[in-house]
Amino acid sequence: MKQALTLLVATMIASTAFSAASPAINGNRSESAGVKIQLIRNATMKLTYGGKTFLTDPMLSQKGEIRSFAGIASNPTVELPLASADILSGIDAILVSHLHPDHYHRAFEQAVLLPKPLFCQPADSAAISKDGFSQVLPVDSTVAWEKIKITRVGGKHGSDSILEKMGEVSGFVFQAENLPTVYWAGDTVWCDEVAATIKEFKPQIIITHSGGATIPGFAPILMNAQQTIDTALGSPESTIVAIHLEALDHCTVSRKDLRTAATAAGVDPARLVIPQNGETVTFAAEKFSTQEN
Repeated sequence: MKQALTLLVATMIASTAFSAASPAINGNRSESAGVKIQLIRNATMKLTYGGKTFLTDPMLSQKGEIRSFAGIASNPTVELPLASADILSGIDAILVSHLHPDHYHRAFEQAVLLPKPLFCQPADSAAISKDGFSQVLPVDSTVAWEKIKITRVGGKHGSDSILEKMGEVSGFVFQAENLPTVYWAGDTVWCDEVAATIKEFKPQIIITHSGGATIPGFAPILMNAQQTIDTALGSPESTIVAIHLEALDHCTVSRKDLRTAATAAGVDPARLVIPQNGETVTFAAEKFSTQEN
């Protein structure tokens, strides 16, 4: 059996309808509330999935509180787009991909977050627990929480000699009944692990870190414009949501750069969403149909 799912991508700027193959986990025709992604800044998002809102990679620093990574400016290079109270409102759980300061900073100072379930890679659970979080839930492979299946997947935070210095990182795949599959790739370059995740899970939505971050003297440690394009071309049924842009001094790709390169490479603009800080993107599961192969 093959199921088709029509998704409506609605942003503050434009709305575009498209079709994509749905995951096998979608087993009936009931309507769904869909998926909502609000980019806060860098990799910090409010990701609403299955009726629950996850705060991802909470870097809640003010502008310039973190050291420079490239010798250009202190980080983050821009302020948060919203008041802290608005960012923290309505959070059901937290998801941390790794503990680099541009992904996890000042979160433990927010008392409202400490009792929330916090999902992370096993290597980081002890350090996070020491920060006062009372429900640290390491994801070894797959966990089920509130009817949501969360699978941790691999990636490479760079290549060649820089890779061993960057430490372990993780991406996460979200699946639930009657919802599109979401793959948050995390801090990774395009690599075999990313390709394998796309092949196995066939996500309708892929969230990439596309800033082309570069430590001086080394190859990029994140996807750059070309690798984001490779991801889009390697998963032609998916919509890419590109984040981790224009917030850190070692990121070399701007939103404009990415859009220009993707358009030149023939990537349909409707398949590459590049949200601004504070912007919300909604994927509404509108219509289900079932047909034989």
